[in-house]
Amino acid sequence: MIAIKLTQVGNSVGAVFPKEALNELGVTKGDTLYLTKGPDGAMRISAYSERVAGQIEAARSVMRDYRETLRALSK
Repeated sequence: MIAIKLTQVGNSVGAVFPKEALNELGVTKGDTLYLTKGPDGAMRISAYSERVAGQIEAARSVMRDYRETLRALSK
């Protein structure tokens, strides 16, 4: 387990990642990380992926276009 420290940054809160965590994520200073919630409620931190970003945008488009159909199917 790797501990992430939260610290005050102006009026916000920032996270300090140890070098080993950055290496595991494959990121460096200035990169974007995403915090997502899994179906089991667990939170996950991941690096930006163009492939995943494209999949998410496609899913959002489908949800936008078929909102009423999806709502009816969920009942």
